[in-house]
Amino acid sequence: MLSRPVTFAQIWKSWFSSHPLVGNKNIILMGPPGAGKTTVGRIVGQKLDCPVIDIDDDVLETTWNMSVSEKLKDVGNEQFLEEEGKALLKFSASGSVISLTGSNPMHSAGMQHMKKNGIVVYLDVPTTAIMSRLKSMKVDRIVGQSPGISLKDILQFRKQFYKRWYDIRVLCGGDIAAEVVAEKVLDAVKRYQNSELETFISTRSSRSGRSMEKDSHKYFSDVVTEGLAPDGGLFVPERGLPKFTTGEWQSLIEATYIEKAQVILERCIHPADIPASNLAEIIGTAYGENFTCSKIAPVRHLAGNQFLLELFHGPTASFKDFALQMVPRIFAYCIPRSCNYLVLVATSGDTGSAVLDGFSRLHDTDKQRIAVLNFFPEDGVSPIQKSQMIGCQKENAWSVGVKSDFDFCQTAIKQIFTNSDYTGFLTVEYGTALAAANSINWARLLPQIVYHASAYLDLVHQGIISFGSPVDVCIPTGNFGNILAALYAKMMGIPIRKCICASNENNVLTDFIRTGVYDLRGRKLIPTFSPAVDILKSSNLERYLHLIANEDGQLVTQLYNQLENQGHFQLRKDLLDKLQQDLVAGWCSEEDCLAAIHSVYSTTGYILDTHTAVAKVVADRLQDRTCPIIISSTAHYSKFAPAILRALRIAEINQNPVSQLHLLSSYSPLPPVHWGLLETLKKKGNEDHQVCAADMNMLMSHIETLIQNHFM
Repeated sequence: MLSRPVTFAQIWKSWFSSHPLVGNKNIILMGPPGAGKTTVGRIVGQKLDCPVIDIDDDVLETTWNMSVSEKLKDVGNEQFLEEEGKALLKFSASGSVISLTGSNPMHSAGMQHMKKNGIVVYLDVPTTAIMSRLKSMKVDRIVGQSPGISLKDILQFRKQFYKRWYDIRVLCGGDIAAEVVAEKVLDAVKRYQNSELETFISTRSSRSGRSMEKDSHKYFSDVVTEGLAPDGGLFVPERGLPKFTTGEWQSLIEATYIEKAQVILERCIHPADIPASNLAEIIGTAYGENFTCSKIAPVRHLAGNQFLLELFHGPTASFKDFALQMVPRIFAYCIPRSCNYLVLVATSGDTGSAVLDGFSRLHDTDKQRIAVLNFFPEDGVSPIQKSQMIGCQKENAWSVGVKSDFDFCQTAIKQIFTNSDYTGFLTVEYGTALAAANSINWARLLPQIVYHASAYLDLVHQGIISFGSPVDVCIPTGNFGNILAALYAKMMGIPIRKCICASNENNVLTDFIRTGVYDLRGRKLIPTFSPAVDILKSSNLERYLHLIANEDGQLVTQLYNQLENQGHFQLRKDLLDKLQQDLVAGWCSEEDCLAAIHSVYSTTGYILDTHTAVAKVVADRLQDRTCPIIISSTAHYSKFAPAILRALRIAEINQNPVSQLHLLSSYSPLPPVHWGLLETLKKKGNEDHQVCAADMNMLMSHIETLIQNHFM
């Protein structure tokens, strides 16, 4: 006898019978008129076999003994909202599915009352889709719409209220069926109630080890504060990243950058770690007034099929600002209040000033318990980068120049983190824990995913491509974080075809991607015009290898032990084949870098920075011109003025960084000289900073001195 197939509704009834809504709370559906709240509510209630309440039909009209339209006509807009709110305040229910009116969220007291016993689910439908639905329903006016105000304007105005109240967002494309929306609602509620499903593992943990350590789960808040896994690996989400449907991505095409960031990061960060309202505040503060371009990460056509993703409009003029205006605020939210934290950073140039700036913008109370110490190669960054890092020092943020290269700084920090005796000593003796803000910290990668997704959606919005058409991306790469974020965006559903890894003369990654051999034997770091990618040990490559090795932590451990002990490792053929499906690579000489800057300026008037020039050269060589290519412009040329002036063949170069920027500005370049960088360089005292030898004991001494001075 054949068994009956299990239906979707039976699965959900079974799950909710063993996982009832916390405290028998209500599922409250919220959204604009035409979002489908009533229809979706009935379907959800049917699937869960629980009461369904429509505020319009079952509360307002019953209370008023007249239709909603009659009441609105009778009392007018303002009084209607007040009367509607009063009815909500008298209403109570539990264990029900409740469909709000489109205007309920505009009454603060009424919504606070509803939220006390409910999980608010926002049905987020694009405004254009709502207007189309309302037109088909022959609705041309809604509550709050005064004469002279368009329907589109009032719908946009209402969004601020919806965003204030929701716990969960469900993206609803324009033509999505109510049944599908109902399933998405139930999925979202299930996720909301089960934070234990979103745990993190180390890239070096074995599967057997994981099954034995179920009591030591790591959550987002844990990995933000800990940075590096205890076994020396990097944290990654155990179940991978969320995937967006085509319809969900399409619903974001007209969204602002901040709106896109909010939607994407909500799906990557569980609300138990950071609720949606707090995340919105963090994102809004990070990208609100700190960026010089309202589009945050604009995409500019360069020539032919090449487009530039401008990532330098933040306060310190590099792509690092996208993460490091957010991470300090995320960090401050996630850490316990019972301990002080010292954030350690190693930088090859741009990270240092971005970290210092980001942490110095925290609230004063947070600055008292969070400090940052930045180690950089004293002679391995550009003069302007050094002046910028020193100029960004504040009362809780300091820089130390190390007489070595970036690889030493990064390796030293990793060794300090994995030295349990030393970290334990700092905690016991000084009540201070260490944390990381380098791209080894998972929270650094998430904001970078956003701008790669946003760039693709912007090309769709501009009519360059239709959604689903492929693009290539070309990224100047050193520590592999930026290009890894592009690969993650691809995994989440953005149609990226190939990620092109662009190296300078420190081309270990290019060799590795072409051959599968990662070989540091006999290699010495070569100082170049593009210092941010003067790196030989690419930390985030470990996360990618873990991914293509199907989370085989033992293999990753073996590879990195071999790299540490023997200076090289080689990928298996099957893994190299997987890698080469995603990645291609090339490198650029110093001469070609300067020539590209000169050529682009001569033909377009646009000045590339040295890192973007590296990517431009490699893109020219490797692209097949069958689709658009997005080149990541990772820094503003102002940071590398001597090299730019040399590329533009300007003979006399004043050694003063401020004079160099004024000279560049006199050429009326595109884009203009970065004002934030210029202001930082004008600050007095830019020569004051500590310098130490390439010695672990010296670095640890600096750490203890800073802790004593700031926290004690």
